[in-house]
Amino acid sequence: MLTSSAPGELPPPAPRACFGRDELIEGIVGFTEHLTPIALVGAGGIGKTSIALAVLHHDRVKQRFGQNRRFIRCDQFPATVAHLLNRLSKVTGAGIENPEGLTPLCPFLSSREILIVLDNAESILDPQGLDAAPIYDLVEELSHLPTLCLCVTSRISTIPPEIETIDIPTLSMDAACDTFYRIYKYGRRSNLINDILERLDFHPLSITLLATVAHQNKWDANRLTKEWERRRTSVLRTQHNKSLAATIELSLASPTFQEFGPNARELLGVIAFFPQGVDEKNLEWLFPTISNGINVFDGFCTLSLTYRSNDFITMLAPLRDYLSPKDPRSSLLLCAAKGHYFTRLSAELNPNEPNFGETRWITSEDVNIEHLLDIFTTIDADSDDVWDACVNFMRHLHWHKQRLTVLRSKIEGLPDGHSAKLKCLFSLSLLFASIGNQTKRKQILDHALKLSKEQEDNGWVALVLWHLSGTNRRMILHEQGIQQAKEALEIFEQLDNVMGQAQCLLELGSLLHSDQQLDAAEEAASRAVRLIDLIPEEGNRHLICRSRCLFGKIYGSKGEVEEAIHHYDIAREIASPFNWHDILFEVHYKTAWLLLDVGGYEDIAHTLAERAKSHAVGHSEYDLGYVVLMQAFALYRQLRFERARSEALRAFDIFQGLGATNSFELCTKLLQLIQDGLNSPVVSDRDSIVSPCNWYRFLRILIFPSKLKETNETIGLRVE
Repeated sequence: MLTSSAPGELPPPAPRACFGRDELIEGIVGFTEHLTPIALVGAGGIGKTSIALAVLHHDRVKQRFGQNRRFIRCDQFPATVAHLLNRLSKVTGAGIENPEGLTPLCPFLSSREILIVLDNAESILDPQGLDAAPIYDLVEELSHLPTLCLCVTSRISTIPPEIETIDIPTLSMDAACDTFYRIYKYGRRSNLINDILERLDFHPLSITLLATVAHQNKWDANRLTKEWERRRTSVLRTQHNKSLAATIELSLASPTFQEFGPNARELLGVIAFFPQGVDEKNLEWLFPTISNGINVFDGFCTLSLTYRSNDFITMLAPLRDYLSPKDPRSSLLLCAAKGHYFTRLSAELNPNEPNFGETRWITSEDVNIEHLLDIFTTIDADSDDVWDACVNFMRHLHWHKQRLTVLRSKIEGLPDGHSAKLKCLFSLSLLFASIGNQTKRKQILDHALKLSKEQEDNGWVALVLWHLSGTNRRMILHEQGIQQAKEALEIFEQLDNVMGQAQCLLELGSLLHSDQQLDAAEEAASRAVRLIDLIPEEGNRHLICRSRCLFGKIYGSKGEVEEAIHHYDIAREIASPFNWHDILFEVHYKTAWLLLDVGGYEDIAHTLAERAKSHAVGHSEYDLGYVVLMQAFALYRQLRFERARSEALRAFDIFQGLGATNSFELCTKLLQLIQDGLNSPVVSDRDSIVSPCNWYRFLRILIFPSKLKETNETIGLRVE
């Protein structure tokens, strides 16, 4: 090993600090000690050069290579083999003028162990460069020299395969903060700053520029936040003209990027516009005019302008903010993509249709669509197409991904005279139903009912009344709900709407069941079935399942457990091929309760509860909360109070996160019962707790005693 001083150029000094990179640097140092060629690859400003310099000045690297540590900036000479060889000869001190190939340099390079960094190597390794192939071969040949350790930093991933490639990640929150406050001296650590750093994806260059600008202007955290909100990434320009824009434009100036053609930058703008990026599976139908779209997107990844994440092609937040079109309407490609998404959203959401499952695509792209609608409902607020897409988006969420949406405030803020207000309110009410916030849903539906009556649209009046009746059932307002269901039924009869009549009768049957009018409930369910039989088979299967579930509830309440399970089994057989989560959840959930009530079937009930969970997870957190609550109550009934409390708290957290007020009140009441059990010195009589089929009604009585007519005796509750 030769570690003595050698002629040539010494590398630049080490960075003053390289926060959050210790483990990465240690790994790279380990490669150099084994003379393993390495490439540090990543987007511009990710910190590749700083890491390479930190490695060059690492104590173990100094000990191993002495002053035979060389650094070549590849963007400072023309991208030709001759210029690279001349620079290599000069920097290493080989002293050979205009070497023709690597052979004349080999004796010198092989006489000592030497570490060479080729920094910004994308400028010479670009596949579309004039001398690309010979330069690639030369770099590959360098990596094979037995005494030379080659380290390449590059935005381009087209590195010879023998070179170990390391993708450089962004910083952690702690490292990002350390980087920022090393430069910025005019304020304490602040959550306002943390928020901006997070929105910069912890991108090192962006953080350094932000800190420099804030320091030079002596901004406090509040002023910096205001400037960021007003100017976004355009604020990342120092007084000495260092900027994020210059770094990004350098990548866009590469020969490979230019080779992609005139649409390439606009295509990047579309990726930048969507928070999740673009789903690789959608490239052909989103961009039908881009004939070589897959190759172009691969090229973007090769240039480190984008990266793949969970099947999406996306980019770092600072790049996204810089490249996203300032006026989305000006981008023809983005407007075309918007049209394709709107068309896809318009698909009919009918669980009886065989293509219903295909509409679950929304579960992976909901954030993108929400952002698209959030922007276009602002800049194109008079467009019927935009509001129709908004309605369809909420219907997709209701069926496939129950959650609220940021569009809520815009919808509620629409003037009552707006043509889209009624249908948007109705769809928004479905989302509140999905998460179990019946109080807010009732408020929205009351508003929608007022609008529908003002517009004298009987179809809308009946639809809203039907949904209001279901909301009132869940709020234990049976009398009001029954009246509304009957009003809706009468209107649907006038309109000769068989489907609407059947749905109203099923809701009326559920209301009568909840009100303990079991014979009347059975009659309503039977009337519904007679109407369902009039509907063509391909359109009535989901309604048949709902009617069977209603019969299951009615017979379960009558104590006819076998008959109840029979109806649930029929619903399960019909729903299984379609994987209807709502039906399958109810079947397994209700059957589990019936078996727990009978006793002796706890293992089967537990299995069914787990199956119910599988149809709640990814479909409805609200449903999942009720499975957990059911399991908590079963544990309470078995006197296993500690585990019961744990499950009840878990259910409480789910419902509280959803804002399902009535539901987490149920959890609170159950927790009180559990605490009473824990505090009781002796609890030996399990029957003194509560029969599980009545647990829900029992807790409801505790919360809404004035809303229930029945006494404990009439519904068979026994509480000690």
